[in-house]
Amino acid sequence: MGMHGQRTGRKTVNTLLLVGLGLALYVVFYHVYGRRLAERLVRQDPDRPTPAHRLQDGVDYVPTPRGVLFGHHFASIAGASPIVGPAIAMAWGWLPAILWIWAGNVFLGAVHDYLALMASVRNDGRSVQWVAGRLMSRRTGLLFQVFILFTLILIIAAFASIIAGLFHRIPEVATASGLFILSAVITGWLLYRTPLGLVGGTLVGLVLTAGSVWLGFRFPLSLSTHTWLLLLWLYAGLASSLPVWILLQPRDYLNAYLLWFGLALGALALLLGVEGFHLPAFTTWQAHVVSGVPSPFWPVVPLIIACGSLSGFHSIVASGTTSKQLNRETDGLFIGFGAMFTEGFLSTLVVAAIAAYGATVLANVASSLEASSVARSYTSWIGSVGGPVAIFARSYGLAVERVFHFSASLIAVFASLWVSAFALTTLDTTNRIGRFVVNELAAELHLPMLQRLFAHSRMLASFTVGALGTWLAWGGGWHLLWPAFGGANQMLASIALMTVALWVARDLPSTRGYRLAVLLPALFLWVTVTAALLWYFIAVLPGTFASHPGQAVLLGGIVAVELLLNVILFREFLTHSEGLRLFQRSVTETG
Repeated sequence: MGMHGQRTGRKTVNTLLLVGLGLALYVVFYHVYGRRLAERLVRQDPDRPTPAHRLQDGVDYVPTPRGVLFGHHFASIAGASPIVGPAIAMAWGWLPAILWIWAGNVFLGAVHDYLALMASVRNDGRSVQWVAGRLMSRRTGLLFQVFILFTLILIIAAFASIIAGLFHRIPEVATASGLFILSAVITGWLLYRTPLGLVGGTLVGLVLTAGSVWLGFRFPLSLSTHTWLLLLWLYAGLASSLPVWILLQPRDYLNAYLLWFGLALGALALLLGVEGFHLPAFTTWQAHVVSGVPSPFWPVVPLIIACGSLSGFHSIVASGTTSKQLNRETDGLFIGFGAMFTEGFLSTLVVAAIAAYGATVLANVASSLEASSVARSYTSWIGSVGGPVAIFARSYGLAVERVFHFSASLIAVFASLWVSAFALTTLDTTNRIGRFVVNELAAELHLPMLQRLFAHSRMLASFTVGALGTWLAWGGGWHLLWPAFGGANQMLASIALMTVALWVARDLPSTRGYRLAVLLPALFLWVTVTAALLWYFIAVLPGTFASHPGQAVLLGGIVAVELLLNVILFREFLTHSEGLRLFQRSVTETG
């Protein structure tokens, strides 16, 4: 049907060029922009004691080597987002997707992550919402907590939907993921409870991880999507209630090896393979991205490309756990800036792999690769092959097979395990943080019975937060939940950026240029995401009411509340703090 001719004609940009440009961009901006922020704005001091040393308690405040802490931090922030978002955004074309990823990484995401981390470090490891309360008002901190709780529920819903769909479509991944969790538990026991220690436990854990991929490939576990949603709810509730050494720490530790191996293998395959791009660079500014509705690239793109470009969830992790483990202030740049750039490089690989090999994956469902067809039907095509994670995993498998001659199907299972391992980490980490937020809100609102109930039953709090997310995921797929999660996540990032902008202005000896470098991206993001969620509320949700009324009402209620809280928090920034004066000073100051 002319597919071959269309594909050959598009070999104008190749994987070598895109991946090489992305790698060069991250290296240059890390060493130029990142180091300047660290040395001239934050004025990092390797001799200033961090909270991990000053408040060391052996439980939360623990000085950690930066390599180990990087693995934990990245595993906590990544999830499936740097893969899912770019995979969906290809409906607009690979060029708009990659430009948003790169610009967001450099000017928004990395600045947000690094400054949120360092603001917490300079405030005894306190959360970003606590910092907002100190800089603005107690009410601001309370509203920020409520906003975060709703965001966490949307994160659970989006990730549960993505994972359940992946497990249903590619049952080999379900087996591999279950065995990987078991491998992590065994590894944790070996590391902490046997004489094998770090080296011996690591070797056994890596062998078990490799075995999980092979056994998953040989023995797929096929269940319905709803069954997987129930099992994921049970898993997240239990996992988020367990002591961290049993599952969380060893799994994140093994995840770090999956990350580096997966990135290295994919980068080499795409660089050495030098495959041309077969999907269009640009389709239209109004591609059918969200629930089959024509979706304008601006302002909708941050609802789709979330963590691959920037993420408000990162500020919760950075100021919630990472800041309490930072060994030296000079480690902050590597972990805050470096992890965001690593996530951006992963998203770059996703775009390159799908642009080069996605056409082959979609060959049996795509009628044409013309821009108009891709713009109209791409999201339904990827749904037919297993969703956004599946098209990446299969494209990645084809890329590796071409260069290293491994089985593409086996490598696709590995790539899917890689993604699902991070997604499962985010799922139960979000449940755990949700439990913390419920307890903190109960204390702030002086509700001792509610606080005692959840404080004395960790599982009850975890299962309650997880149940709300699972209910949202039950009625519909990723195409509806993902943009709602992305919007809340990006809105959280804009509020966190405003908070650190105040911190920069009040607590650091900053110049006009540095204040603008934080404030203007925050204001741009706030306007963009607010407009995008209003569009989502008006253009998308009414169309889902007839088919999924319960889900539409709950989802609409959450989006409406978050829009209201967003406006109130912006008003808090302007009127109950130095926000307005900061804005005026930044615009009018000449020095």
